[in-house]
Amino acid sequence: MLIKKLAECEEFIAGDGCILREYLHPGKENLALRYSLAHATVSSGQTTQAHILKTCEVYYILEGRGIMHVNEASRDVSPGDIIYIPPQATQYIENPTDTALKFLCIVDPAWRSEDEKIL
Repeated sequence: MLIKKLAECEEFIAGDGCILREYLHPGKENLALRYSLAHATVSSGQTTQAHILKTCEVYYILEGRGIMHVNEASRDVSPGDIIYIPPQATQYIENPTDTALKFLCIVDPAWRSEDEKIL
């Protein structure tokens, strides 16, 4: 059994500028998974950099509110929302509020730097 606490996961700045903590990644641990799972934070008033992944991604909003941009579409997002981002889509998320925006990111197959292009 594997149990991880968020505070035990190393924090780093992702290529798109959000604060990330990886929970699960099969390339970094001996896990029988195809996907990677991370916790992301976008600080108050911040916007991630537009980027494209070769793989699909899903965001699950935990806390805060934001504006999700996928290709030409933009929608308000809030806790409990799931966002599916198809492969090769241009994506970024804004946090125009005065509180942090927190969400889970699932990338399938697992995230790799060579699969991401920052615009």
